[in-house]
Formats: sequence, structure tokens, C-alpha cells
Amino acid sequence: MNFSRRILVMTVLCFSGGIIFLLPFLREVYYQPMQAAFGHTNTEMGVLMSVFGAFSLIAYFPGGWLADRFPPRGLITGGLLATGLAGFYFATFPSYAVSIAIHAFWGANISLVFWGAMIKATRIWGSASGQGAAFGILESGRGVAEIAASTVFLAIFAWLGSGDYALSVVILMFSATNIFLAITAWFLLTDDLQEEPSAALALNEEPSAALALNEEPSAVLALNEEPSAVLNKEADRIKMADLLKVLKMPMVWLISLVVMTAYSAYWGTFYFTPYASDVFLMSAAMGGAVGVGKMWLKPVAAVVIGFVGDKLGISRTIFYLFIAMTLSFLVFGLLPGGADLMIPMLLNVAVASIAIFSIRGVYFALLEETGIPIAFTGIATGIVSVIGFSPDIFMPLLGGVLLDAYPGVKGYSYLYFSIAGFGLVGILAIWLIMVRTAEVDSGESGEKELKIA
Repeated sequence: MNFSRRILVMTVLCFSGGIIFLLPFLREVYYQPMQAAFGHTNTEMGVLMSVFGAFSLIAYFPGGWLADRFPPRGLITGGLLATGLAGFYFATFPSYAVSIAIHAFWGANISLVFWGAMIKATRIWGSASGQGAAFGILESGRGVAEIAASTVFLAIFAWLGSGDYALSVVILMFSATNIFLAITAWFLLTDDLQEEPSAALALNEEPSAALALNEEPSAVLALNEEPSAVLNKEADRIKMADLLKVLKMPMVWLISLVVMTAYSAYWGTFYFTPYASDVFLMSAAMGGAVGVGKMWLKPVAAVVIGFVGDKLGISRTIFYLFIAMTLSFLVFGLLPGGADLMIPMLLNVAVASIAIFSIRGVYFALLEETGIPIAFTGIATGIVSVIGFSPDIFMPLLGGVLLDAYPGVKGYSYLYFSIAGFGLVGILAIWLIMVRTAEVDSGESGEKELKIA
């Protein structure tokens, strides 16, 4: 794959991966306008996202199965197209029951059709030694896409008066953008993306880097075969035995725990907008600006930490970031609120956002550092995603119930203390990954083994 081709592929992945989530996660910037337009309580807002999360959870694993069998082009295009079409109906402010159905559809569609294909394509795009950079660039590019769309659309929302009509126009624009990206992906991606040499082990690499002592040769790419032939063969051989093999990998479960706790904290960032308005007395538009403003930190944080992670080590980098993230949410829980504390709040928003976006930028690079074979990327991604993104189910409910039961500062304090607790669990999980990886790297042969049991 030549340089210009690589740039085009990653650009499509970045913008698609950033824009497709902006419709179901519209509340991140437009929380209070959505409440006004749809007439939802905090708990009802939480239920919508819990439904999205539940259907996402069901679809993640079969989505990984699809990603190992079908080219990314059709899956990515189909996911974008279906998401955009559902958005056009959502712009009419349908009933609560219909809104629930739309969020269920978004969850199933994005996770089943789109997500696994994007992760698989990104891992193929990057080299074996550059996975941190590849996923860091992806997360950074997704951040750029979110910023570009959210900033422009928020400006239009404010210009149109910040009311129900303005929100409807914003939803229509997000929907149309998804349709445009679907068309772009169809023409710029190719069906043979997974057949590129970068998808296979480099011919001069030692097979021991990916082959466990007790693993069948089919789990790795043979060095004497053409990359495209081997990869197609591996896709055909992934069966129930391979699923059980992946399920027995301790690293898969530890990565899942890291993603789950980090993603719980990511959910905490969705409440920064109402937090700024309810506790620090900002207007709805200014609160929305806080939501968009933190997005500006994502591109820089994700891409920088990707390269740092490749040098320092992915797990070690995530360990330090988890400490910073956990401390920042403890600070949120202790802040009493009020306009006079707006600056400390905004600074802490920056710290928390940088830490969370950085972790999200590289946590899937742990697949490479921990020795998960590339042929099992889709299955491993499905398992990690089912567990790792389960906060889509319980975090919006937790937030909605706490904010309705304890209005004002107390509700947000309870929420952010809970997230700090998740952070402590994440610190333990990533520490265990560091220990196990160090044990493998310091083995008698000096070669990296894949410990399945």
C-alpha cells in the first residue's frame, strides 16, 4: 500500500469512526436542549442510552465474527448509511417509544456492522511494531472529525436560536454527514484491504512472536505463503475451537477490564455539559461549548500518546494515565460548585479529558503488546467490546438515577466518586497486564510467548 493510499484509507476510517457516534451520543453536547425538545427526564435520557448500550453489547461479538469474514468496505459503508437514515426520522422528535427503538437500532447497527470492521482495518493498516501509532492516529483523527462537525453544527445551533428547530436541523446535518461518508467509504475503500501485506506477519519476523507453544499453526501466518492467501485461509478456519482458545487467554479478559473501566470514565465526560450548567451556572450554549471544547483535546492527546506508548510501552503508558484520570474524578467529586470555581473546574475537565482520550487512543494496541494473533483480531475485539463497552448499559442509568435522586452538586459528586472507584479497578487490571507481559518478555528464550492458559 503506497503512502497516498494509506492516507486515504486512514482518513476514511477516522472520519467515519468519529461521525457515526455523534447521533446516538448527541446528548454529549445537547443534553439540556434534548430534554426540552423531547420532554425527557434525566432517567429517561439514561434509559435511551442504556438501550443503545444493551443492543450494542449483543451485537459486538457477532460484529467481530463478521469483521473476520467480510471486507471492511461493505461493512463500513452499510453501517454509516443505516445510521444516517435512522437519524432523519429521529429529527422529527418522535415519541419516547420510537426514540427507544431508534437507539436500539443504532446500537445494533453500529456494533454489528461497523465497529469490528473499523478496528480490524486499523490493525491491518499499522505495522506490528506501530500499533500504538496506528490506533493513536485513528483516535486522533476521530477527534478531528468530531471537532469539525460539532463545532460547525453547534455554531449553527446557536445561530438558529438554540431551540427545538435548531436541534432538529443539527440532527438532520449529522444524518446527512453519515450518508455522505457512506458514499465516500464505498468509493475510497477496497474489498481487498485485508489482503495487503501489512495484514500478515513480516517475512523476516520470528514465528515465536505470535505462536504459543501449544497453539496450532493455523493461529499464525505461515512465513512461506503469500499474505493474502494465508489471511483468507485463516478467516475460513476460525471456528468454535478458535473462540474457546481466545476465551482462555487471560490477557483478553484483562484488556476487557481496562477498556470497561476507562469507558466508564469516558461516560463521565458526557456529563460535563450539564455539570457546567447545573453546578457552575453556565448557560446551555456555554455548557455545550464545554462539551465541544474538550473534543479539541482528543486529536493531540491520542496521536501523541500513540507514539509515546510505542516507545515507553502501551501498558505502562496506560497505567500512568489511569492514575491521572482517577485523581481528576476525585477532584470533581470534591468541588462544591459555584461560578467562582469555574476555572478550576475547566482545568480539571482538561486533565480528565486528556487522560481519557489518551487511554482510548491506545487501549486496543494492547492486542499486539499482549500477543493476540492478528487472525483472531475480530473475535478478540468482539469479546473485549462486549465487556469493555458494557458501561453503555449501566453508566447512563447510574447517572440519570443519581441526578434525579440528588439534584445539583450532590448527584454529580456521587457520580464522579463512582467513576473514581472504577479507575482504581482499571489501575489494578493494567498493572496485572504489565506484570504478565514482563514475565513473558523475560522468559528463558527471550522470545515473546502467547500464554493462553
